Amino acid sequence: MDRFTALADPTRRRIVEMLGRRAMAAGEITAQFAMSAPAISQHLKVLKEAGLVSVEVSGQRRIYRLDPDGLDAFDAWVRQVRGFWNAGLDRLERELAKPDDD
Repeated sequence: MDRFTALADPTRRRIVEMLGRRAMAAGEITAQFAMSAPAISQHLKVLKEAGLVSVEVSGQRRIYRLDPDGLDAFDAWVRQVRGFWNAGLDRLERELAKPDDD
């Protein structure tokens, strides 16, 4: 699953926001939602497959954290799109600044 599809779901976006503050065990993440542990586990699996989170097994616990590589790839795409729009807006501004030939 790609990163955009993974982040299309509000539950997964909320998980990413939570993990942006600190690494968390799967149980801690589940406790923040009114849904079953298996449902949260599925969301975490999607985020992991999309490269947005990583997991570390520590005894019986699974500790999730944001994956910087996945976030860097996402950020690079946003910068590319922002550059496209900035260049386009600059061209528009130049065109609008030209005097009318009427």
